[in-house]
Amino acid sequence: MAFAEPPAWYVISLRPQGEHGAMRRAAAAHGARVVALSPWRLQLRGDATARDALRAAVAASRVLFTSPVAVRAAVALMEFQSQPGQDWIAVGSGTARALHQAGIDSVQAPARMDSEGLLDLPALQTLDGVPVGLVTAPQGRDVLATELRARGANLLRADVYTRVPVTLSSRTMQRLRTLDAPAGLALSSGAALQHVLAHAPADVLCRLQAMPVVAASQRLMNLARDAGFAEVTLAEGPLPAQILAAMARRFR
Repeated sequence: MAFAEPPAWYVISLRPQGEHGAMRRAAAAHGARVVALSPWRLQLRGDATARDALRAAVAASRVLFTSPVAVRAAVALMEFQSQPGQDWIAVGSGTARALHQAGIDSVQAPARMDSEGLLDLPALQTLDGVPVGLVTAPQGRDVLATELRARGANLLRADVYTRVPVTLSSRTMQRLRTLDAPAGLALSSGAALQHVLAHAPADVLCRLQAMPVVAASQRLMNLARDAGFAEVTLAEGPLPAQILAAMARRFR
């Protein structure tokens, strides 16, 4: 699709392939456009090992889902429902909504939609010997898993989807070299940023590092600064609308 004129600015999105829709909608509300720089694609698991791990996880006293994709993958693997005495926990409002749609009526979610916010919830404070089901992906929310174990949880991890690395598109690399408007980087995944840093050509990496970054959490702010990004600000939360609102203030 050809555009008659450049946007006010661009947002560089590191979401997985096919997962840029919410970012595009948020960008359009500010007169911006998305440049998709996907480090991987998501692949739902359908094997017996994943199904067995999920069965154990959703039977735990606390059941924690780390993304809407994790809910979608779990629903594809098997049917599940809440049992008396369980706490069902979501990383944020989108994940909670996905669980409601899957038939889980009572779901806890933190106001601060990240691992740190989750760990502040009352249900995750006293965990010595408590079974905690963590439904996620490999390398997903490792900070969360480490802290849950440190609190004494009997962690029952179910990796229900995987991130399959993809080659950074040469067409996208060329587009980043020739952008016709200012651009900023939306940062909601440390692993995605590290993949791009490791695989982007040197000249593109220099262009990226010169862009303002809006990070979804303090941890991601620190990561971006350590990676050589000079201008990094913190969004009010990890939702695309929150990240784009902060970026729009930068480009006024």
